Amino acid sequence: MTDTADSPAASPAPADRRLTVVVGICGGIAAYKAVSVVRELVLRGHDVHVVPTEAALRFVGAPTLEAISRNPVHTSVFDDVAQVRHVALGQQADLVVVAPATAHTLAKLAHGLSDDLLGTTVLASTAPLVVAPAMHTQMWQAASTVDNVALLRSRGVLVVGPDDGPLTGGDSGPGRLSEPDVIVDAALAAVAASPEEAPARDLAGRVVVVTAGGTREPIDPVRWIGNRSSGKQGLAIAQAATARGARVVFVAAHVDDDVAAAVRRLPGVEVRPAPTAADLDAVTTAAAETADVVVMAAAVADWAPASVSPSKLKKDDAGDRLALELVRTVDVLAGLVERRRPGQVVVGFAAETSTGRDDLLALGRRKLARKPADLLVLNQVGWTEGFGRDESVAVVLGRGGDVVGESSGTKSDTAHALLDAVVRLLG
Repeated sequence: MTDTADSPAASPAPADRRLTVVVGICGGIAAYKAVSVVRELVLRGHDVHVVPTEAALRFVGAPTLEAISRNPVHTSVFDDVAQVRHVALGQQADLVVVAPATAHTLAKLAHGLSDDLLGTTVLASTAPLVVAPAMHTQMWQAASTVDNVALLRSRGVLVVGPDDGPLTGGDSGPGRLSEPDVIVDAALAAVAASPEEAPARDLAGRVVVVTAGGTREPIDPVRWIGNRSSGKQGLAIAQAATARGARVVFVAAHVDDDVAAAVRRLPGVEVRPAPTAADLDAVTTAAAETADVVVMAAAVADWAPASVSPSKLKKDDAGDRLALELVRTVDVLAGLVERRRPGQVVVGFAAETSTGRDDLLALGRRKLARKPADLLVLNQVGWTEGFGRDESVAVVLGRGGDVVGESSGTKSDTAHALLDAVVRLLG
């Protein structure tokens, strides 16, 4: 048999270092995607050893996994007893990836159960552990799963996904396995940086909710009232929080396509759509229940049409003028501040058109008086500054109105200046 363009041996990608990677595969329908995870790791030049559970082999056969990985596949602690395989493989690993990780296996890993080869391999390894969950939404959101995932994260385990999308049986929601290239990129990044190069992990074990983009309030099926927010600042905050060890829930109003694509590539970030102000309020309120930090970077429309036409409004029917009655939307930040738990940090944003720094600070302090968030980020916006741009000038106010941080540079600079202030509040 000759190699083809789809064969792992056809064009191995160069790698800075050839890693020994253990890929654990659990018994779920998403196991078929694990074949692509293995293949991508091999294409990048790594030595991949697959450890499937017995249930996984009911979805993907051992011959397929052996052909793709180019290594024998073992499933039992009684295989190669003389070579102590049940611990040797874990000791040799530079990286361990479990994809898909079912609710059952997450529970076992969280509590150190080792009744199969995958369990003993993970326990015997000191390598970075990356898990990519996949299960139905109700299982992912079950209290036991939430607790188990939080426990794994607190121990430094990197959780990639799950994504929000179609599931088996016609369901849809969070629980879909992240795409293979996203899992591989995140896993390799976990071992890529030296300790000196790694960012401070001062948000490790924390849950950070970030809202981003602009809400769109419908007028009819084709028109809406909104704003020019791109979601770039929210993306930068999500990227910075992830790099600092947080688990991020990204609540997306309307964001630019490149922002949406970049968020999907972030390891461990859960994306929840929220197109209108009412949606944003409901989704953020639910996410905030388990969050340590809530960052309201989204630009929420202050007004929405009092009624929405079920069909397109036509010029010929309206004449030369069209009057719209607008009503106030829900004040999401005020609600978050009112419901804030002890120890929780709530961050607001204020995009203002001001006449200068003093005017900007005055506007921000008036907003803090109405809605006493723990921190308020002030941005100057206008026709040529603010929304949609890569650079950012921001001032961070504390709850009492004092300036506790400033940034002038990229949106990433603003994100880290803000998170520095958040970390100080968290203590």
